[in-house]
Amino acid sequence: MLNMLMLLQDGGLSAAAALNNNALLGAGIGMGLAIIGAGLGIGRIGGQAVEAIARQPEAAADIRGAMILTAALVEGATLAALVFALLFKLA
Repeated sequence: MLNMLMLLQDGGLSAAAALNNNALLGAGIGMGLAIIGAGLGIGRIGGQAVEAIARQPEAAADIRGAMILTAALVEGATLAALVFALLFKLA
């Protein structure tokens, strides 16, 4: 944070440095949102699966399989979002 304040106070900030700072900020925000979204999504998937198993215990195996598959897809999408954010950060 202190480095960012020093850069903002410096009047001779070049356009390339400002673009790099904006890219780093955008990548950080993107990674944070991806992680938060995945955490909320996987938590909701797990909670709803537990409720469904409590309502129909005989369907526990089917519900558990669907829950694991869906959580894996959400996690894969999150991993792709993190890779893209890191690529934007490095570019």
